[in-house]
Amino acid sequence: MPKIVKSLGPLAVSRLTGAGLHAVGEVPGLCLQVTETGARTWVLRATVGTKRREIGLGGYPAVTLSDARAAARRMREKIRAGVDPVEEARAARSAMLAAQVTGQTFKQCAEAYIKAMAPQWRSGKHRQQWENTLAQYAYPVLGGLLVRHVAQEQVIRVFEQPADPAAPSGPTLWAGKTETATRLRGRIEAVLDWAKVRGYRDGENPARWRGHLDKLLPAPGKIAKVESFAALPIDAVGGFMQRLRAADGMGARALEFVILTAARSGEVRGATWQEIDLQEGVWTVPAARMKAGKEHRVPLSAAAVSLLKSLPEVGGSDLVFTSPRGGQLSDMTLSAVLRRMDVPAVPHGFRSTFRDWVSERTHYPREVAEMALAHTIGDKVEAAYRRGDLFAKRRLMMEDWAAFVASPIEPAKVIEMQRKRA
Repeated sequence: MPKIVKSLGPLAVSRLTGAGLHAVGEVPGLCLQVTETGARTWVLRATVGTKRREIGLGGYPAVTLSDARAAARRMREKIRAGVDPVEEARAARSAMLAAQVTGQTFKQCAEAYIKAMAPQWRSGKHRQQWENTLAQYAYPVLGGLLVRHVAQEQVIRVFEQPADPAAPSGPTLWAGKTETATRLRGRIEAVLDWAKVRGYRDGENPARWRGHLDKLLPAPGKIAKVESFAALPIDAVGGFMQRLRAADGMGARALEFVILTAARSGEVRGATWQEIDLQEGVWTVPAARMKAGKEHRVPLSAAAVSLLKSLPEVGGSDLVFTSPRGGQLSDMTLSAVLRRMDVPAVPHGFRSTFRDWVSERTHYPREVAEMALAHTIGDKVEAAYRRGDLFAKRRLMMEDWAAFVASPIEPAKVIEMQRKRA
């Protein structure tokens, strides 16, 4: 038990300048510590359990004598209650530091998630779509919240906001822009899952659909029909191709190649001469440029090879289809060709036309058409057994397709051609 000393007043305390510990009385163990440099701080010397503690109470004169005595009394009350003030302070500081480390906002987590996952995404456009939808619709509601505080109420608010801010009484985002909202929900769910694994939050994911939001929001398919890409009818392709081949410009040639190969426009626009073997009639699209992330061989019909051989050589560029400035054609170039020709279709729609042609006008099996379109096989068993790429059969099919689009062929004639080959 510290010896009780004479109680000093404020004036007497202000005159304590000698280096060392000076007891100030009233509270056992309360001292003013003066260093060799003249700095003065309050210290409470006390025994806590079996340990001797010197508990700092702040600097003098910022902490006055009366404040120091009040703080010292609180410390002694804790000690009597079995609490170690030093350990308590350490635990509080540790919790504070941990909270600062894990105290990430939803926006910070989303940005970190995008940075971490972007290398595995197919293109910069995919990353841009993530950033744009989150910034436009999620950040205004969730962005500033600590990610551990994001709950069902806040997630629902994202989808209940107006689809058009200029029309607050109009449909909600979920009802008015269903496809965008559906993708946004998946992105929010992914960010929250990532944050949980990183230790920034716990509990169930409030953005999950099955068994949760599907009980609170109408199913997307019930409120908005999925719009297919506008495509030409099968019998209109031949007449259109005649007009297209008469059109000038690299965009027209690229669109023609899209139709002949049933490829995606992005794959065509990024095609390089190194990928093409004109002698063998094969275009090998590397995995990095394919939607499914797998290398895809495309059999080139005689018409497709002839088209490639007719293209002008552009110095300094390995691209097959180049823009006027020598770079890659933009994604709007092919669409612009269709608009100028007043055709109610989009480049991607010709893949649908091709698929319809295979189903309705030929005897080629479904899997041959799916392989030509480079579609991912959904059935794991089928995928396991289908090791080849049906290349020989696809070459025959693409020759028939090229003949069909060159001039409208009567359905009976097409079927007869298939029977002869069978």
